[in-house]
Amino acid sequence: MAEHRPAPQADLGAVGGPGRYARPAPPGADPFAPRPGQPGGNRWTVLPCALALLGLLAALGGTLTGGPRLAHGLPLYDWYALDTALFVLAVLLLRRVPAGLTVPLVLAGSVAVAAVGLLTPPRTSDDAYRYVWDGRVQAAGLSPYRYAPEDPALVGLRGPDLFPTGTACTGWDEHRTADGACTRINRPAVHTIYPPVAEAWFLAVHPFGGGVRGVQAAGALLAVATTGALLLVPRRRRWRAALWGWFPGIAVWSVNDAHVDTLGALLMVAGLGCAVRGRAGPGGALLGAAVSTKLLPVLALPGALSGTLRGFPGRCRTGRGVRRAAVLSGAAVGVFALAYLPYVLLSGAGVVGYLPGYLREEGYDQAHVERFGLLRMLLPDRLAPWGAVLVLGVVVLRVLRRGDRDRPWGGALLVTGTALLTVAPSYPWYGLLVVALVALDGRWEWLAVPAAGQVLYLLGGDEVQRAAYGAALGVVLAGSLVRRCAARPVAGQREEHEELSAVPT
Repeated sequence: MAEHRPAPQADLGAVGGPGRYARPAPPGADPFAPRPGQPGGNRWTVLPCALALLGLLAALGGTLTGGPRLAHGLPLYDWYALDTALFVLAVLLLRRVPAGLTVPLVLAGSVAVAAVGLLTPPRTSDDAYRYVWDGRVQAAGLSPYRYAPEDPALVGLRGPDLFPTGTACTGWDEHRTADGACTRINRPAVHTIYPPVAEAWFLAVHPFGGGVRGVQAAGALLAVATTGALLLVPRRRRWRAALWGWFPGIAVWSVNDAHVDTLGALLMVAGLGCAVRGRAGPGGALLGAAVSTKLLPVLALPGALSGTLRGFPGRCRTGRGVRRAAVLSGAAVGVFALAYLPYVLLSGAGVVGYLPGYLREEGYDQAHVERFGLLRMLLPDRLAPWGAVLVLGVVVLRVLRRGDRDRPWGGALLVTGTALLTVAPSYPWYGLLVVALVALDGRWEWLAVPAAGQVLYLLGGDEVQRAAYGAALGVVLAGSLVRRCAARPVAGQREEHEELSAVPT
């Protein structure tokens, strides 16, 4: 009887993720996926992709130089729509580029997109001026958690870049202090809100220019470094790094507005990359540093612990899996505590900063709820925050029980995206974490979440909040449905192959 050697079977994780014998996803499973039979493509396919990328760069340049500032934000939609269309076209064309040219093209495009963000001073956010101020305060040997920018004790640190004189102080990025001075620092009467790793980054950037241009250059460096980190993460398709590096929000949020969320995204990607390599200690430490940068990366921790409670509440996983989870969690908590320790010694409870006031101001307080737009359609305002906790808890438990340890970014994306959908923040740069996780996982439909934040940021209002995040939820659900339907033939083919393999020859 002849020896039977079954053909390699398709890895069901191949839809949206490669396996050892990954069978290409069927048409419609992922519009960004490379087409089967064309892994190498030909060199002529680079030209249309490069042209689309050049068009994207030109549109981003127009957005930042020819478009209006935040005070007159509505016309920005025309530019943002053009940016988005060219981004989608460029990434679709990238799938036809030969594999050997994909990485250089992705990196070159990432550098170019970041460079465009340096064309002008910040146009849609004034947070970068606070970064400059916090770095300057620390360089003077003072704790940023101890004094507010308008405190008389810090008058000697004021300069014309942050405290302009001779102006009417009516610009969108200009504010009055208690003593009548004009400043570009938002909320000058309150302490800083940023965690210690972010503060350490502001201090590190201070010697290199000490102004907003230096902070923007640092943002460009972080954006490109994140692209590089995405390319190095194992068990993923490298072309997906373009979903981060070429994303229009990188030029606007990460570089031009220089939001420190980019540092959190970089540390999160590096941490998940270590975790998937089995290095729980370094992975947990990097994730702890990410949380110490902007707090939001804590939402990625359940993804890093995917599958830890597999079998719960019956027979939980024991032994090696539990030890790995303990090491990763312990490292994350330890780094978080150590990062805060020096500032606690200097400022005591002041390290909490303006966080409680910020939560009230942004409508997260039960006494005055303005967020949770989708949940408030179903629940009374006072119950909406508890509803968000319940929804997020269910999702976290699902990831811990059924998540894929070899693809931690899948669980991290589900938890982070769900949190943003339920909370409905008005700041789109919070979605930078989602963009980075999409670049790891490939589920492009989740990019609708930061897009919803951008719409809400420019227009505002409860109706816009519900409409924008409702549309984002619809896109996410539709994308998930398409993937499930497209994956069924693959599962059926696998079952048929297994039946044939069982027949002796």
